Amino acid sequence: MNSPRLTSSSGGVPAEPSAAGSVVDVPSGQQQTGEEAMRWVEPDILAELEAELDGPELALGFARDYASLWDQRFSRLSAAVHTGDRPIALDAVISLRIASAMVGGIRLSVLAQALEDAIRRSDFAQGQALLAIVAEHGFRTVSELHANYILKDD
Repeated sequence: MNSPRLTSSSGGVPAEPSAAGSVVDVPSGQQQTGEEAMRWVEPDILAELEAELDGPELALGFARDYASLWDQRFSRLSAAVHTGDRPIALDAVISLRIASAMVGGIRLSVLAQALEDAIRRSDFAQGQALLAIVAEHGFRTVSELHANYILKDD
């Protein structure tokens, strides 16, 4: 599968969207442009999910549920990180990481892994710093999921 580069060469620091819509590698500041840099949902992964579920109906339902639960999922994660509740934060971020990967939100999944690593180290200051990027990645992932998959045939 042809996935865009999601982390920096230093390993683990996710790419961050810039105002212009390209992606900036956080440590290097290098911009990645073009169609690949702007993809938030990998359609090949959604196609694999459809194949595994023997058709698009269940995959589409999963994608709809994922999108409709985004605000609730992020609120729970954010509250747990802000209060330093490690068990709840871990549960929320692992759920986010896995569900995001299943719907093709690989950038968000990689970012959730970085947040999970910070939570496991009990580095809630780093976790709080990552939350703004998680919010942006989540918004863009859900928006693209709606536009290119959920509402595609409506």
